[in-house]
Order: sequence, then structure tokens, then C-alpha cells
Amino acid sequence: MSFLRPAARQFATHASRTLFTHAAPNALHPTKFRALKPVLLGSAALCSVVLALNFHPTVQLDAELPAAKQIETTADPATGIEFPNTLQVPAKVKLPGHALVGVGVRTVSFLGIKVYSVAFYADLENPNLKVPRNLTPDEKIKHIVNNTSCVIRIVPTRSTSYTHLRDAFMRTLHSRMAVGRKDGTITEEIEQAAASPLRKLKSLFPNSPLAKHTPLDIYLTPPTPGKPRSLVFRDMGAIEDNWVATELVLAYFDGDGPSPPLKKSVTSRLEAFEK
Repeated sequence: MSFLRPAARQFATHASRTLFTHAAPNALHPTKFRALKPVLLGSAALCSVVLALNFHPTVQLDAELPAAKQIETTADPATGIEFPNTLQVPAKVKLPGHALVGVGVRTVSFLGIKVYSVAFYADLENPNLKVPRNLTPDEKIKHIVNNTSCVIRIVPTRSTSYTHLRDAFMRTLHSRMAVGRKDGTITEEIEQAAASPLRKLKSLFPNSPLAKHTPLDIYLTPPTPGKPRSLVFRDMGAIEDNWVATELVLAYFDGDGPSPPLKKSVTSRLEAFEK
């Protein structure tokens, strides 16, 4: 409505000139006032319209905003990297929240270089999960991995590469397969079924860097009758094979695992856990 402003100013100016040019210095003749009264009222009404159309309510920039919901976290004491106490895995269908079970650091070489912090999550509220109290912490870990969905979250302390992590995963799985073949826990059928998923896993990772403090989530789907379990690498793809899916997660708890502090943290949390 800015086009109304010049017209309003011109109209008001004209009325003012008419009033003060024809009036006596100290008074306005009643006859002339009556003649000008419609003009003055019209001018005032038009100015009121212009003011109303250009009115904007004042915005309080310093007004208090609702406080953001605070996310509770647990920090890895070795690196300070924080992990949410409840992890919601993004997916096309809503998945249950996963509880943080433990955190730890992965170090390499005699210098103790901190490579990444790692956390283990599990859907402990799964109604199909029954954890007997009399199991040892190691048995409870295996029971949880075999009976509910889990997440391994890796957060590098320094920039690394996806291929570096891929090679570590492949070495771990091939080593576990060799041990299983030796002690008879892996049948020839299982080994043959895992061959194709292992090849897919090797080609899944991009040849690109993984930036410092960027989380990599590895989601193990819950058991579903008649379907193999999947190991989902966020934003990259999934591997479908019961042995590959569960063994990669269990490898983090075999012996001391790649992160002894993670193993200690998880076993401590599960020591008195039952469901």
C-alpha cells in the first residue's frame, strides 16, 4: 500500500493550505470551516487507512524461546566423545530405541594411539528377549546379540578412511571363520553361504575418508522367523547372512575384543541385568 502515501500527503497538504490561506490569522470564519469540514474529515480518514495498512506488530527478538529437549549422553572417559544414552536408528519404519550398554576406546600400536571410540547398543525392551539371571556376563552378551537388535557405533578420534575399517572387518571375519572351521563350530554349509555376503561386504565401503568425530552405525536387525538377519551399514547398504551379521558384532566381545574398555564397560553393565 505504499502507493497511497504520496496521495495522502498531497491531499493533506492541499487541505492545510486551503485552511490556513483563507483563514484569518487568529480565527477561522465559521462559514469557511463548515465548507472545509468534509475535506478535513476525508483527509483524516484517508490518513487513518494508510496508517492502519502499514502497521506491523513489534517483534520481540529477545523473547524467551522454549528450551530444547536435552539429550542425555555418556562420554568415553578416554576420548571425551559423547554417545546418547538412547539411540534412535533412522529408518523408513520407526524402530525401537536402543539403550546404551557400554562404551570404550580402540587403541593400536605400543604408543597407544586412540583410533576410535565405540559404543554398544541393544533393544533391551524387546518382548522376545529373555535374559536369565544365572548367565555370566559373556553369556548375556551372546544371548542379547542372538535374540534382539543391536547397534555398534564407531566414532573416529581422527580422520580415517572407510577402506581402513573395511579391511579390519574383513580380517576379523576371516579369522573367526578359520577358528570356527578348526574347532568345528562352522559347517561347510555355513561357510559356503557366507562367501557371497563377504564379497558384498568388501565392495560395500566407498573409497573416501571418514571424517573425525563422524559416527558410523552398524545395525544388526532382530531375528525374524524364516529370514536371515541383516547387518546394515548406515548410508551404505546391508549384508544378509546370519553368520556374518552376528559374528561381526560378537567379535567386539570375544576375549578382550578390539576394545578392552568396551568389553569391561558392557560386562559391568550386564552383570546384574536380567529380563
